[in-house]
Amino acid sequence: MKYWKYYLVALLVIAVDQLSKWGVHTYMSRYEEIHLIGDWFKLHYTLNPGMAFGVELPPPYGKILLTSFRLVAMVGGIYYIHKLWKERANTGFILCVALILGGAVGNLIDSIFYGIIYNNAPLDAPTPWFHGQVIDMLYLDLYEGILPASWPLIGGTHLSLWPIFNIADSAIFIGVVLILLNQNRFFSHENAHPLAADDQAAAEARHDAETSEIAS
Repeated sequence: MKYWKYYLVALLVIAVDQLSKWGVHTYMSRYEEIHLIGDWFKLHYTLNPGMAFGVELPPPYGKILLTSFRLVAMVGGIYYIHKLWKERANTGFILCVALILGGAVGNLIDSIFYGIIYNNAPLDAPTPWFHGQVIDMLYLDLYEGILPASWPLIGGTHLSLWPIFNIADSAIFIGVVLILLNQNRFFSHENAHPLAADDQAAAEARHDAETSEIAS
């Protein structure tokens, strides 16, 4: 697979992510909901000033740090994909990195430009540049209620599980999870070389021993 095709995967993630955000911003009001699968899965237009899944970094420098991190991640991801391709790394692993790169760039675009394009920077932001809020819209209402009292440590506490995220977050999450689940498959070649070296050393030792016996 040509290395530029991995960048196409990242570009596809970016395109779908940005198109979905444009659609939500254009056709939905903030906090408006569209139920897709009952009350469990719905579109919910909200703005996220911080990281993925609604996590927020403290002002005034949190947003700048986050955007700077995403810029570094973007440059590093572009270089890393080409490096992996040159080293003939596992195709699945490179695709996962491309998903993560696409997701990182998708949210980076929001952070840099949405304060200008959609005028959604926080009111206390020193500048709309680099302070755009990320548009989230995928709402999973997994659970909300009181945990059974019989459960140790957490029994009787109130638990709310309703992450709100976007396509970029999803791409990052899927890429990371697939890497974690396929470590043996993706990195098996790294473990093969030491074993091969050990086998070769053992074969050479046996050959030397046999040669010594014949000579004696």
